[in-house]
Amino acid sequence: MADKKRPLVGILMGSKSDADTMAETEKVLKKYKIPYELSVLSAHRTPDAVRKYAKSAGKRGIKVLICGAGGSAALAGVVSSYTNLPVIGVPIETKALKGLDSLLSTVQMPSGIPVASMAIGKSGAKNAAIFAIRILDAR
Repeated sequence: MADKKRPLVGILMGSKSDADTMAETEKVLKKYKIPYELSVLSAHRTPDAVRKYAKSAGKRGIKVLICGAGGSAALAGVVSSYTNLPVIGVPIETKALKGLDSLLSTVQMPSGIPVASMAIGKSGAKNAAIFAIRILDAR
């Protein structure tokens, strides 16, 4: 967490290997003193934990969720299916397809499962934090 205040932003990543990219999200939130929490949760490996987190986030004071995932990148969509909070997806760059797979998985949500999708990689991670700050400012 950025400081001891109650977190307003939840940052989730599908794997510890996504930490380097999602550190860019943390840097921006710290710069603007936005309290956040960070969790490693996988839509595929820990689906029950993802469901529990998404359903409880609003009750715990979280206002925006940022989800970084690579490959099939189901995390943002799964989280969005369990909450009415704004969900921002960060496609993580992958070796096989340079993150195109992550981008398409993040942006191609069915009707009723809204996810704001950012650019692939570190630029997207930074923009996700900036977008979250703008959402918080609008509330």
